[in-house]
Amino acid sequence: MTEPAASNAASERSADVIVVGAGPAGSTTAYYLAKAGLDVLLLEKTAFPREKVCGDGLTPRATKQLVAMGIDISEEAGWLRNKGLRIIGGGVRLQLDWPDLASFPDYGLVRKRDDFDEQLARQAQKAGARLHERCTVGAPLIDDRTGRIVGVEARLGEERTPVTFHAPLVVAADGNSSRLSLAMGLHRREDRPMGVAVRTYFTSPRHEDDYLESWLELWDRRGPGPDRLLPGYGWIFGMGDGTSNVGLGVLNTSASFKELDWREVLKAWCASMPEEWGYTPENMTGPIRGAALPMAFNRQPHYTKGLLLVGDAGGLVNPFNGEGIAYAMESGQIAADVIVQARARASYAQREIALQRYPKVLKETYGGYYTLGRAFVKLIGNPKVMKLAAERGLTHPLLMRFTLKMLANLTDPQGGDAMDRIINGLTKVAPRS
Repeated sequence: MTEPAASNAASERSADVIVVGAGPAGSTTAYYLAKAGLDVLLLEKTAFPREKVCGDGLTPRATKQLVAMGIDISEEAGWLRNKGLRIIGGGVRLQLDWPDLASFPDYGLVRKRDDFDEQLARQAQKAGARLHERCTVGAPLIDDRTGRIVGVEARLGEERTPVTFHAPLVVAADGNSSRLSLAMGLHRREDRPMGVAVRTYFTSPRHEDDYLESWLELWDRRGPGPDRLLPGYGWIFGMGDGTSNVGLGVLNTSASFKELDWREVLKAWCASMPEEWGYTPENMTGPIRGAALPMAFNRQPHYTKGLLLVGDAGGLVNPFNGEGIAYAMESGQIAADVIVQARARASYAQREIALQRYPKVLKETYGGYYTLGRAFVKLIGNPKVMKLAAERGLTHPLLMRFTLKMLANLTDPQGGDAMDRIINGLTKVAPRS
């Protein structure tokens, strides 16, 4: 007869679904699964609050997801709203409001990642998910007969106690490196773009800016030689707390990707800014940190042998603008919906048919758009093309409003304007690979 304590321990370490990683993708997945009544284990290797490299700026697409999860996004709760995007390049400064759409709000948000992720994780807990912090997941548990993942091995707490968690389905929400995916034989596709973001914070009088700012021309003014236009872009986001998030993004399609120390480039770019903005070494409030941006489905398939990939683990970052949080949360909601439907099927074969729908839905939702994004990435990897686009495009506000909708993926699928219909049409005819 099983001892009660042993039985309780076994039940505590078993669930309907295990979600590995409590970032935006994992917490959103866990929230919707728990809300639907499933028993969910959410495993996070660090303890909250914890920092992640991010621009901290959220578009209306991400804002919509926060509203759907019931997050309090009021200013009183510490959120700073933004009205749109200010684009600087080619000697032009253009300020564009977020579009008025039925499908998305007309504002974005700013919040530091050190407590943004915790808010989502706590919301998942409130819905019923069981969160384990300081839980480092190691090898997957594989059923020898079927080859399916049936759980994970982990080390729990500061004592790093070895534990085993069991579930018939596992969601990999463990980010770009996704060790769980690698252990299941899912490697990164080299034919997909990869971005890198580096950022830091400065105390600055610009901290209450209500527009996200994007600099399309990134000049390397280091050294005695002529200034060099780099294939990247810079950003400045006011945080509303006395600081600005200042950073840059670059794509691996550029010739300079491996040559340059991008932290040094960021320092030089900040040094070229007006002194009164305060982006100087003495005003820096933290170190310069960098992170990879896995784009355009760079790891596939998104479902195999009991494992589903969400967020950065599945390479869902938007190649047009480097945005990851919105797609992390959306993929988490999609994955949860597929899992809930699969769990209601009576037979293994029927459940498997339902689960195989997940990668199909992702490709239907994003495949054409990401294909267009990959073409865009190749173009702007050439600094001459980037310079020409900045100089010519920014002088045409109508064209730039179209570009804003395209880059931010903000259109109404039905009943939109002519711009929406063009963008939606392009994404439908592009291959969904």
